Order: sequence, then structure tokens, then C-alpha cells
Amino acid sequence: MAISAQDVNKLRQMTGAGMMDCKKALTESNGDFEGAIDILRKAGQKVASKRADNTVSEGIVLTNVSSDGTNGKLLALACETEPVSKVEGFRTLAQDILDIAVKSNASSKDDLLKISLADGRSVEENLVDYMGKIGEKLDIIGYENINAEKVVSYIHSNGKLGVLLALDGLAGANVEELGKDVAMQIAAMKPVAVDKDGVDSKTVEREIEIGKEQARAEGKPEEMLEKIATGKLNRFYKDFTLLNQDFVKDPSKSIRQLLADTAKTLIVKEFKRIVIGG
Repeated sequence: MAISAQDVNKLRQMTGAGMMDCKKALTESNGDFEGAIDILRKAGQKVASKRADNTVSEGIVLTNVSSDGTNGKLLALACETEPVSKVEGFRTLAQDILDIAVKSNASSKDDLLKISLADGRSVEENLVDYMGKIGEKLDIIGYENINAEKVVSYIHSNGKLGVLLALDGLAGANVEELGKDVAMQIAAMKPVAVDKDGVDSKTVEREIEIGKEQARAEGKPEEMLEKIATGKLNRFYKDFTLLNQDFVKDPSKSIRQLLADTAKTLIVKEFKRIVIGG
């Protein structure tokens, strides 16, 4: 049957799919709109299955901090290519997902994927459908939801790196500027933990072994290897745990000292850092 331009446009408005895809779907369904929608959704499922192993190294990172500053959410929606990451539909979808995360207070990515958007379909279903429209893999590669006395967010200028910082023990101090500085520090210096005790045991063991091997390669006596490796581990703590890092804006003090200068009770409860393609 002949498919009118009006029908194609109507399906496009209903689904957001491209004009040619809508015409093809209507043709296959003999003009039945529900059947055409099913065809478009199946196309998304095929794309999702076919491109499941593809790398997603582009996309957008978004944050939301509650009006009282005590809750923060961080979302990274990734795609395969930069042009798709710039499309308004992709960015709208990312914002819609973050908005529903805020509204529902989703605790995890798995919970978020099950929640329905305004069209009544789940986040996961919307992602699959959009894959059918653009022909690329999409994935929520990170979602975080944290609480504290003060949550501060930071998004890097490229839109692909985001940080949430949770601070407790404010004691009435204004920590907005300090929080931004520390969040930017986390973005730039990539700490693996807040402090030494937050570094997982496997990482500690690996660093000790690396330290020993380096010392051994330098011809150091076997009985000195443990001591040398411990020294290298302490250097690792200084470089890769937030509180022990030198403050980028003023290397004469550590982040620990920076916090103490603001309020003796001030602590970093936790932080979350998500980057796309890096």
C-alpha cells in the first residue's frame, strides 16, 4: 500500500526515528502504526545485540545536586561516536534519564534501568529503541547516588568527566569554593581512594611487588627489597590517595591540610569520579 508523507511524519513524531526508517516500517506493517512501532523496536534490539561488544568512548556526563546540597547524582551515558554524542535527541535522553533518577532516587544502575520514563517504557527499553534510530551502541557506563552534609559536583569542560564530592563535619563552615577546588583536584589527579585505608588489598600487594621488582632490577640487596618497596608504597599513597596528595593550587599543603585549615572537623566522606573514554 502507498504510505503518505503525513503518515511517515506522524510515526516519526511518535517514535523519533528517521524518516526513511519510519517509511520502511510502515511499508512492512502495511500502514499499521502499532506494527510499525514494533518493527522499529526490533531494529533497536538487533542493533543492541549486533554491537554489544563495541567500545563506547564518547558521550555525556551529567550531575544533579539537590537544592539543599545533601544529595548528588552522577550519570554517564556513552555512545560510539562523537557526532551522536552531540545530537539533541541523545542529550535529551541523557537528561531525561537523570531527571527520572532524581525523581525516583534510584540507588543503582540496575534499578535505574527498570524505571519508566514519561512514555511509560523503561529506561532500558528507551536505550534499546534509540540504538535502533542511530545504529550505535548506547550504555549507561556509570551512575552514582551519594549523600552527605554537603555534596559538590564538577563537570569538566569536555562534558565527558564528572565528579561528586561528599563532605561531612562542616561545623558551619562555607565549603562551596573549597569543595569545587577538591572536586577539580579529583578530576585532574585521579586518586584511587580518600586515604590509605581505602586502597584495596590487591592494589597494595601489587604495588609492593612492583616496588620489589624495580629494586631487584636496580641490583639492590634482597634483604633491602621489603623496605624499599614499603617506601615506594608510601609514595604511591601520596600520589594516589586524595588526602595525601599535594593541593594542585598550592603544593605547599596537602588536601588533608587544606580541609583542616577550613574546619578541623571537616572530612571527605567519599568521592565518585566517572570519565568516558579515558
